[in-house]
Amino acid sequence: MERGLLELHLHAESFLFVERELFTSKTLVKLTLSAGYDFEAERVFLPALKSLYLLTDSGIDYDNHCRLLDGCPALEELFIRDADHDCPPCCGSVVKSASIKRLVVLVNLPNKRDSHDYAYFEAPSLVYLDYSSYVYETYQIVGLDSLVEARLSLKIWDYYDYNYDYEYDDESGDYYSDDDEGRSYCYSYVDDERKEPIFGDVTNLLAGVTNITTLHLSPDSLEAFYFCCKSMPVFNKLLNLFIESNKDKGWQGMPLLLKSCPILHTLVFKGLVHRVTNKCGDACACIPKKEKRENEKKNRKIVEKKLSCLWTCQVKVLEISKYDGSFQELKQMGHLLGKLGCLESVKVGVHADNNTEFLQANLLALPRLSSKCNNIQFS
Repeated sequence: MERGLLELHLHAESFLFVERELFTSKTLVKLTLSAGYDFEAERVFLPALKSLYLLTDSGIDYDNHCRLLDGCPALEELFIRDADHDCPPCCGSVVKSASIKRLVVLVNLPNKRDSHDYAYFEAPSLVYLDYSSYVYETYQIVGLDSLVEARLSLKIWDYYDYNYDYEYDDESGDYYSDDDEGRSYCYSYVDDERKEPIFGDVTNLLAGVTNITTLHLSPDSLEAFYFCCKSMPVFNKLLNLFIESNKDKGWQGMPLLLKSCPILHTLVFKGLVHRVTNKCGDACACIPKKEKRENEKKNRKIVEKKLSCLWTCQVKVLEISKYDGSFQELKQMGHLLGKLGCLESVKVGVHADNNTEFLQANLLALPRLSSKCNNIQFS
């Protein structure tokens, strides 16, 4: 380091204790600490460091983590992987830096729920955030006013005996069975009573990133929005929304999210198949209960005009990838095209193994509410 080193990658196959009185370099630009490190330094000063990667299996304690960040006044890129170890989360729980512009945080400690009590982020220069973690009990977000783009993968903690308020179509038989009195019971849970409150609250986290123009969401995030958010903030600047779907994850948070994006321009779905619940609401064509179908037949148009988040959605560009043309997907496409009144462009990515001409014919036959949506592009 005294000879003008530019990059330093330290990797320990087994646990290694690194203790230095001074950790300084005027030339070091990129630093990586990976695997089993316990890093301790009385003073850190890396004035030229631009990129810092903390990929530790054992974690760095709070004081040394803060000392390390404080000693990098020119830091622009910070990548933290706090996963696959038996220690409480540290590096991924607290990030405070005045200079970083790009932050990637992965916290994956599914056996440390009680240690996920508090997360703090303060980064006034941050432009890009990629954050993946089980939800914390509370978040404090300070000064993310410069943030433009965010990727969120927020996971709910697993509860064997907790009813997450899923209700499925009885016809499917996949998750519920009916008793003699018509009551439904989920195979995964002990009973229908809530055993304890859901752990975690992402309200402050979402409120802290409302200045973004682009948002990417994992399938887990929509469920976290619904179960772990007390009030959805308004994303007044959000133009581009990317949503990844999964057949095991529901869209319960979708209606409120779309209503909270008043100027949304581009809506992108990576897959349309999702877990059918009775909470998808008016953003979805799924209707899990027979009686709901029957009760809404007569008044469906009136109800949807009053309640549907799609009627007032300003989306002009709709993009779908991983489209297979199943009945559920076609039904959802018809729902979107029939409710989004401002659409101008629709792009659909079809799997190469499918009968493309047949899928295209089905989609082109769907009625569209928007008079400006004259064609559907396929790829």
